[in-house]
Amino acid sequence: MAESIRDRIKSLRKKEKLTLDQLAVQAGLSKSYLWELENKEVPRPSGEKLAGLAKALNVTVDYLLGGDPAENLEAAEDKAFFREYEAMSPEARAQLRRLAKALDK
Repeated sequence: MAESIRDRIKSLRKKEKLTLDQLAVQAGLSKSYLWELENKEVPRPSGEKLAGLAKALNVTVDYLLGGDPAENLEAAEDKAFFREYEAMSPEARAQLRRLAKALDK
């Protein structure tokens, strides 16, 4: 059986070792709304709320929704990383590339 959005949110929150309070703050949601997402069958959250959750959990919205069966957690984390990378300044990207080369040696 495919994981539901609530299963994915809860599982990712625990993987990241975040409390409901911490994730709610990072995602820009209330703790009570996040609890409902994890524990009840609520209508699909808005795109804005999903985007906040995906960013806070370092995955894609598509992964949260289970939209692409070929996208596993690692691929979703990579896409989320590259989303952050693209938003960095050119200097920060250059520094990160140097760090990646050093780690690869």
